Amino acid sequence: MASENIPSRLERVIECKQGAVRAVRFNVDGAYCLTCGSDKSVKLWNPHKGILLHTYSGHGYEVLDARGSSDNSLIGSCGLDKSVMMWNVSTGEALRKFRGHAARVNCVAFNEESTVILSGSVDTTVRIWDLRSRKNEPIQVLDEAKDAIMTVAVSAHEILTASLDCYTRIYDLRNGQLVSNCIGESVTCASFSGDGQCVLTSTMGSSIHLMDRETGELLSQYTGHACKEYKVESCFTSSDTHVMSGSEDGYVYCWDLVKTTLTNRLEHTGSQVVHSLSSHPSQPYLLTASLGQMWLWSAQSQDKESI
Repeated sequence: MASENIPSRLERVIECKQGAVRAVRFNVDGAYCLTCGSDKSVKLWNPHKGILLHTYSGHGYEVLDARGSSDNSLIGSCGLDKSVMMWNVSTGEALRKFRGHAARVNCVAFNEESTVILSGSVDTTVRIWDLRSRKNEPIQVLDEAKDAIMTVAVSAHEILTASLDCYTRIYDLRNGQLVSNCIGESVTCASFSGDGQCVLTSTMGSSIHLMDRETGELLSQYTGHACKEYKVESCFTSSDTHVMSGSEDGYVYCWDLVKTTLTNRLEHTGSQVVHSLSSHPSQPYLLTASLGQMWLWSAQSQDKESI
């Protein structure tokens, strides 16, 4: 039932040994990945070989999100300690700690040049921090949301945010415009498609929406998974042909993007909630996180030899 080019074969399960894994993220070229732990650490892995490369410790509480910079030299992370931290990938040194949020920081994202990092918080704001400046104050604060910011994403000159106030917002930095779209349900996750033309949103109503980026028109809707109590992430596959999502029932769901039909369910044996996932940027691999584990899925087992 699964497409040959869609991750459906379990390659390995990695015990991360950092408490609960709050988020898992491929880096920009997909050769490495990051896991965020309830033990206050960020870990850098080669998931294709199952090798731990480095542990970054310095947060005061659980780490909720982390991202690698475009040149793979920096890691940005955030968490329950209300801070955003910058790390030197190779040395493990903590380079900066940005404070200013009034509540936990749920998400971070670099711009494409990795000159700034953006952070979204339960305090309803997105703060933009300049990595080239020695100043520790944000250079801009986006405060239009009325509830917690759950995800922030960047594509070229646009910033996409998802909030529990039921809105996604796209900030166009070229002309200073803001486009807000009411989804009708609290939004826990939002992402741009690979071509930047569509936005994928996950809601607390157990539905995923595909919308036109420019008009906000609802193009498709995907259902079947469970998302009512937790932040459950969704993403496009690397080919932009399918939509994948975690679920509160211990499965990863996969739908055909155009037909909206469910094409596969990947079972996380022994798991209750699959809450975080990350699609490889160019190849048919998927990372998923549940409890204290990271799972690597591939379309074909021999693909891992090309990494």
